[in-house]
Amino acid sequence: MFATNRASCWRQLFAAACAALLLGACTNEPMFTATDITGATFGQDFRLFDPDGRTRSLADFRGKAVLVFFGFTQCPDVCPTALIRAAEVKRLLGADAGRLQVVFVTLDPERDTPAVLREYTAAFGADVLGLYTTVENTARVAEEFRIFYRKVPTGDSYTMDHTATSYVYDPAGRLRLAVLHAQGAEALAADLKTLLQSFSR
Repeated sequence: MFATNRASCWRQLFAAACAALLLGACTNEPMFTATDITGATFGQDFRLFDPDGRTRSLADFRGKAVLVFFGFTQCPDVCPTALIRAAEVKRLLGADAGRLQVVFVTLDPERDTPAVLREYTAAFGADVLGLYTTVENTARVAEEFRIFYRKVPTGDSYTMDHTATSYVYDPAGRLRLAVLHAQGAEALAADLKTLLQSFSR
């Protein structure tokens, strides 16, 4: 089942990328290192809780680019690497750093309590926002955003397998880029600068 879901997620991402490439060939849209998925119909919005219990949605960040990553706080490598990259991207953006909101959505709400999320995200920057929801709604949100995840038992505990792709939204709230985990901070910062340049301050 999970293998089928994973394949389906990648097929849909690939289809969105192909459509974006065809569109870009006929327009003057900017070129990016990340996969341009402008026009994708998934991942349009979410309603999740921040550590203070407030409901947050993409509309809250209108006017900023938004970098969204799904993971869990006990992740040993992929998640901290993605958030370290995000912190470096903000540094590279310089004066435009305030125009980027980094969002970390937990796939493990059973262990990632509001207090745990707050402490974890603060380690990567004071303005990194951790979001969570119920176990049931986490599954729905992950499906909407084409994120594969599953628990993997490890003795008397568990870890998580999950998609390592990040998403970028433009200041108008539109899903624009799918960022592979392997993409470096400099290339991602360049993509964001290109994206932000098309929006007035």
